[in-house]
Amino acid sequence: MVRVPRKNRWSGPIAPLLLVAVMAPVRAFDAAAPQLYELTTETGMPHLEENLRYANTTRRQCLALSQLTIAFPILRHPALEGCKLESERREPQSLSYQLVCSGGHGTTGAAVWHLGEHRIRGTLDVKLGGKNMTFFQRITAIPLGKCP
Repeated sequence: MVRVPRKNRWSGPIAPLLLVAVMAPVRAFDAAAPQLYELTTETGMPHLEENLRYANTTRRQCLALSQLTIAFPILRHPALEGCKLESERREPQSLSYQLVCSGGHGTTGAAVWHLGEHRIRGTLDVKLGGKNMTFFQRITAIPLGKCP
C-alpha cells in the first residue's frame, strides 16, 4: 500500500489570511502615521524609601511604532548614557527589546510593549551594573487623535 501524504489543512489560500490576522495589530500601528497620545510615565525604584519609590508624569506627545525604542525618558538620563534598546522581537500584539549598553558598565535590562487598539503600554526593567539597584519605567499611552 502506497501512502500519499495528506495536505496540511493550514496551507493553501487560508494561510496568508491567518498570518495577516495574527500580525494585524502590529502592522496597523506600524503603517499609521504618528498619532498624538497622552503618555503617563511611572518610574519605580524599589530600593528607595517608601515616599521616594515612585514618580509619575503625564504629557502629550506624537508617537509612532518606530519611536518605541526611544520613548522611555529614563534612557536620556546620564546614568544610561551609551544604552539603547535593540534586538526587536515581534509577536502578534507585542514588541520586546534588550537593553544593550556600551562602555562595559554592566547595566542590563529589557523592555516589552503591549500594543492594543485603545492603549499601548511599555515597561522597561533595568539593573544598573556594579550596583545592586533595579528600577522600572512604565509608559501607558492613550491615543488622542492625529498629530497637529
